[in-house]
Amino acid sequence: MSAPSTLHAPGTGSTSQLTGRLRITLVVLLVAQFMLAVDFSILNVALPVIGAGLGFPLADLQWIATTFALAAAGFTLLLGRVGDLLGRKRIFLAGLAVLAAASLLGGFATSPPTLLVARVAQGLATAAVTPAGLALLTTSFPEGPLRQKALGLNGALMSAGFTTGAILGGVLTDLLSWRWSFLLNVPVAVAVLVVAPAVVTDSRPAARPRLDLPGALSVTAGLLGIVYGLTRAGEHGFADPAALLGLLAGAALLVVFYLVERRVPEPLVPVRILTRRTVAWGNTAGLLAFVTETSLVYLLTLYLQKTLGFSALGAGLSFGVLGIGTVLGGIAAPRLIARTSPTVALVAGGLVQAAGTGALLLIGAQPAWLALLLPATFVGGVGNMVVIVGFMVTATSGLPGAEQGLASGLATMSQQVGITMGTPVLSAVATAAMAGAVGGSAVLHGVRVAIGANVGIVLLGVALAALFLARRSRRQRA
Repeated sequence: MSAPSTLHAPGTGSTSQLTGRLRITLVVLLVAQFMLAVDFSILNVALPVIGAGLGFPLADLQWIATTFALAAAGFTLLLGRVGDLLGRKRIFLAGLAVLAAASLLGGFATSPPTLLVARVAQGLATAAVTPAGLALLTTSFPEGPLRQKALGLNGALMSAGFTTGAILGGVLTDLLSWRWSFLLNVPVAVAVLVVAPAVVTDSRPAARPRLDLPGALSVTAGLLGIVYGLTRAGEHGFADPAALLGLLAGAALLVVFYLVERRVPEPLVPVRILTRRTVAWGNTAGLLAFVTETSLVYLLTLYLQKTLGFSALGAGLSFGVLGIGTVLGGIAAPRLIARTSPTVALVAGGLVQAAGTGALLLIGAQPAWLALLLPATFVGGVGNMVVIVGFMVTATSGLPGAEQGLASGLATMSQQVGITMGTPVLSAVATAAMAGAVGGSAVLHGVRVAIGANVGIVLLGVALAALFLARRSRRQRA
């Protein structure tokens, strides 16, 4: 993720209009990113059925999600650098091929080990394709309205993909089989592999960078430790020795990574870029936005199935309005940014999201509360997507060409880590609250407490954007 691409799609250097080729390029890249987002959540509501079908012990079901998340988040920076070295288009296509093969393996798995191998391979494919796809997107479209629209659509489809995954998982599990949650990827990946070579223009840095192996190993191991620790804490609480060990080891390795990056001649992440206010705080806001959205889907799945007694299909379909909200937010965000600024989008979107999510604190144990849940998640989805688009534009714009590829890689990592961290963190909060519940529904109490924490995280993102990014915007206008 270094450096700049010197190659662009034909005609993108100065055009302000989408050509036919660019439209196809945009569709191909967005379809791939949408498919990857779906994979993060499509198995969530199907886990009990998968466990019964393949003989997974109940305590081990979470590894179906965890193995995917560990690989996807832990290897993002490393495989993003490999894309810089070998060519982003090449890594993009290779990752899609691995995804298709892994999905085929998972769809026909007959034992837990085979399924877990497939999930690891899917996670590695995601870690390769996502940063390469985002870098190809930003280098195919010039900075300005076109790129803002492209990033807005990308963010909208990534967010909608997560909620669509929850819907599809329920529909496929109830009407067909959980195996279709894997097999659905195969024809989509093959279609992208057929079209992409002809329309996507490769990009790579002007100077071939060296692989910062100490940095790559330390950040990969550090992220693996953090994600494992958070996942373990979501299952057993933060007092669990394995969770604490994973978190401490991960934090220590990330400190080692920072020290390495300050000393090596060609660092994986040049420390200087983190001194840019837009990069540092834009990525912070984006990470928090993905944490809150993914965790809310998990919490509401728990509420709908455990408190209201919905089936996997019913719970999945209930997220349809959230998906519609995220799509509308993705359409509205570029217009808001064009009229105001990315910082306004971060703050305004966060306030709208907090209002929608905060209304869910009123939910009760009767199905009639669905009348509140549906509009509240719609409003929250609109706000969340406005924040995500604001983050993408903030973290990848206004940079010299030599830092564009790196900025895209950091934005991708924030997205991946945020998606991965959300459920374990808020699950740990809900689990602790359930354990301390007195009377009534322990699940409902735990969900409410975790939703309150979710709103607090959203407002933290708003405060950070207003404090550190709005001040910069005022100085620029002055």
